[in-house]
Amino acid sequence: MFVFNLSSAFIAFFAVVGPPKVLLSFARLATTRSTAELRRLAAWSTVISALIGVVMAYSADFVTSLFHISDQSLQLAGGLIFFVYAVALVFGVHLGAGADETDEHLANPLVDGIRELLLPYLASPLAVTAVLVASLAKDDWGWWTTVAGAYVAVVVINFFCVAALAPLMRHTHRTSLEVLSRLLGLLLAAVGVELFLNGLAGLGLHLPDGH
Repeated sequence: MFVFNLSSAFIAFFAVVGPPKVLLSFARLATTRSTAELRRLAAWSTVISALIGVVMAYSADFVTSLFHISDQSLQLAGGLIFFVYAVALVFGVHLGAGADETDEHLANPLVDGIRELLLPYLASPLAVTAVLVASLAKDDWGWWTTVAGAYVAVVVINFFCVAALAPLMRHTHRTSLEVLSRLLGLLLAAVGVELFLNGLAGLGLHLPDGH
């Protein structure tokens, strides 16, 4: 049976909102922004994303209670979402890729960049689902702090990756990032299947132990 721990939570966060996905988003923004603007956007995005992750980590129990959602239901839904997203990622389809390049741009480049990053990164449905599922694995403040810390660690890694690679993003071939994204998609698909099976086990369905 799949059990969420620090390493599995970190891997899930890394897969759904880690550098491969974030660098693809920032590579698109780099075509119209300077290196300084890109780094400033990365800094603000990191702060906003970290705050959202921390709030969700500590409020997961309250949110599920408010909407009368069982842990098993969230595991089943989360497993399906992870699997669908992962399969799309493996085949090079980026779900929730953000605003289209033909959309009207805002006058402030920073605000415009944050708007474009809202769904794929800042408030990613995949990331929110991952935080909720991980937080509900254990019902104590220490575990919620661990989940929040793992999520913040991933977004900080994102910032340093973007800050370091910002000068190269205009010229970076996106194929290398796509290859890494597809490899992580395979990993995330496995996590989604395990999470779905864990939800079934929680509902009383007997599953053979393959470990």
